[in-house]
Amino acid sequence: MSDQSPPQGWPPRDPDTPEQPTTGGPEGAARTTGPPPGPGAAAAARRKRGRQRTGWRRLLPTWRMVLGGLLLLALLIGGALVAGYLLVDIPPANAAATAQSNVYLYADGSQLARDGEVNRVNVPLSQIPRGVQEAVLAAEDRDFYSERAVDPKAMLRAAWNTATGKGTQSGSTITQQYVKNYYLGQEQTVKRKAKEFFIAIKLGREKSKDYILEGYLNTSYFGRNAYGIQAASQAYYGKDVNKLTTAEGAYLATLLNSPSAFDVVSHPQSRARAVARWNYVLDGMVKKKWMTATDRAAARFPEPGKVRPAAGLSGQRGYLVEAVKDYITEHEILDDKTLAEGGYRITTTIDKRRQGQFVNAVQKEMADKLDPAARPADRVVRAGGASIDPATGKVIALYGGIDYTKQYVNNATRHDYQVASTFKPFVFASAVENDSRTQDGRRITPNTIYNGDNKRPVVGGRIRFAPENEGQVSYGPITVNTATDLSVNTVYAQMAVDVGGAKVKTTAIALGIPEDTPNFDAGPAIALGTMQASVLDMTQAYATLADHGRRTPYTFLEKITKDGENLHLPDRTPNQAISREAADTTTSMLVSVVDNGTGTAALAAGHPAAGKTGTAEVDRSAWFAAYTPDLVTVVAMMGQDPDTGTLQSLYGALGEARIGGGGYPARIWAAYTKAALEATDPVDFDLELQPGAAQPPPPVQPTTPQPPEDSRPPAEPTPPTGGQTQDGRTQGGQTNGGQTQGGQTQGGQTNGGQTQGGQTQGGQTNGGQTQGGQTQGGQTQGGQTQGGQTQGGQTTGGQTTGGQTTGGETTGGETQGGGTFRNRRPAADLLE
Repeated sequence: MSDQSPPQGWPPRDPDTPEQPTTGGPEGAARTTGPPPGPGAAAAARRKRGRQRTGWRRLLPTWRMVLGGLLLLALLIGGALVAGYLLVDIPPANAAATAQSNVYLYADGSQLARDGEVNRVNVPLSQIPRGVQEAVLAAEDRDFYSERAVDPKAMLRAAWNTATGKGTQSGSTITQQYVKNYYLGQEQTVKRKAKEFFIAIKLGREKSKDYILEGYLNTSYFGRNAYGIQAASQAYYGKDVNKLTTAEGAYLATLLNSPSAFDVVSHPQSRARAVARWNYVLDGMVKKKWMTATDRAAARFPEPGKVRPAAGLSGQRGYLVEAVKDYITEHEILDDKTLAEGGYRITTTIDKRRQGQFVNAVQKEMADKLDPAARPADRVVRAGGASIDPATGKVIALYGGIDYTKQYVNNATRHDYQVASTFKPFVFASAVENDSRTQDGRRITPNTIYNGDNKRPVVGGRIRFAPENEGQVSYGPITVNTATDLSVNTVYAQMAVDVGGAKVKTTAIALGIPEDTPNFDAGPAIALGTMQASVLDMTQAYATLADHGRRTPYTFLEKITKDGENLHLPDRTPNQAISREAADTTTSMLVSVVDNGTGTAALAAGHPAAGKTGTAEVDRSAWFAAYTPDLVTVVAMMGQDPDTGTLQSLYGALGEARIGGGGYPARIWAAYTKAALEATDPVDFDLELQPGAAQPPPPVQPTTPQPPEDSRPPAEPTPPTGGQTQDGRTQGGQTNGGQTQGGQTQGGQTNGGQTQGGQTQGGQTNGGQTQGGQTQGGQTQGGQTQGGQTQGGQTTGGQTTGGQTTGGETTGGETQGGGTFRNRRPAADLLE
């Protein structure tokens, strides 16, 4: 068989001829042979292959493309800048130069108040002291005279800091701020910022620096409805601007950063921040050599004068408007300057009827009884209150003080008084939320027994702490429920350590206490309410308890409109702050406080209620925080010197030695709540308790055979005399000579000298007289029972082992849930 022919299109190959490289071409094309290429051709081939982009490299632009793109972008930006400069003219003065009024409405649409009367007096720069000008520059723009009208680097830096969470910052120069104040507005939009940029450039080219600074000082908002440095000088220091000192000018410059927050008179809780900002301004003046170090060291913070509110904001209107304004600015709905421009129609959540009822309750229960002329202590009395619907978070009533034109600090929103024992429920709620246990491993429930002795050192903490009980009373072993009824400090200080201070603080924040509340420390003293939350903050936290642990952020706003358009309001989606079990178990104990403890004055409301009293150190404030299932209200009385503003004790006010939370505050609460809920039926609490929280059912009571009805009644038992215990203590709860079976009193209550529902085997007292009510070393001497009340009866040295009382209550020297009071219950005015 012959060899196969070569494929068509391929020339035959002579096996004696050396193989030569071929020139590539399409399949079927003739191949030519020739001499091998030289070194230059090989190098050229390699360079060609290197220029070819393969794989992922083909997706990247070449350097020529990048350069071309940058040049095109630069041309576009340059063209836009030129076009913007040519197209944007300097406009006439905006509406802020003649600011409008804001209208505030009740929830039903009726008018609450109107503000916005413009207070503005323009002055030439020559009348403003040089030190005051330099203070403003040190606060706002230290390089004003040497910089351009706009500072792109500062704008980019501010944008970066804002985007990376370092806080909202302004990169605007004073020129840009003047443009915003006088020609544009305060709205945060790209369009407004673009206009501001071009107008500032044009203004900087056409006007002098002095012209711009003068305009800025005459248009800036300083708070207290004061526009411009002259109006601010009068509003804060009652003098013309040409008489301002450098220190005073530095304070006014401080206000430019946050006019409402840095007013140390209206917002005393912000004093530390305002003083720090004032120091920053003066230190900046020293760095710029506008002030000598000697003058700086001699400078003292210049206290501004009192607020002089407009007559249209008298009574409660001013407090309500101020609280609503603060809510709007703090939640960044509008800033101070934008809101001050006016034109807004603000519908609040305030219920006109209930607002009036709150005012009437304070007036009737407290204010009408004040007599400063006869009792100087009455001069210091202040009151504040807030009321929230727990289901919606709406603030429906607020009491800020006697009259905004007379007492300008809002007592409902201030943060400079201790909340005292109204904080204790948060400690217990945290214990349940975290399934906390005592130092010896017992779960904390309302029935857990603690040592309630006065000045008992806290165990397990890193700091030695031995708090005093109110009235210096020692209670001995006592249940958490009873300790809450009587507000026993030593029990709750120990509980705070058992739970952990950090966990207690976390729970309080979850309930609604702001994290930045003054003196909000996580040590053992947190249980005693040393922090300084506002009345409104406490109302928010108690509203979370009332709504079964679900927190709905409070609000003052139904809606805000301007020119027919609604503004966006903050989201207030409810969240489960703590478990229902934790909230409801806490509520069950607060019901007991109202029914049996320090808050019984609240029973006058005629509705089931849960609450807690509180009295701050040296009686500077007295609180009552309480709620029904559908209304939460906190009332506080406070002591403040009307002349100096310093916090004062309430001792002697209203003719009483002490002012406690269970007195006037609880009575105000009851009067308001009764009126506010007059159209509704009483509603019981629907509670889901933690395991072991409910009172255990009493065991079957031992019975004594009873004689027939027609027989003579049994002889009255002989009163025990010299009742003696073995070795000075009760073994297993059994006392010889007057014997308690198992140490347990079942349902026993002393009422009129007779034990009803329970029987002590071995001796029953029916209106009789006990000789020897005091046990010393195991022997009872000297006590007397009159009408069922033990007076002076005291047990000293006796110890009960295993004894427990279920449901029994003895007034004036009692055992509740296993606790023995080593001293009698304190008088009502000593209870918190």
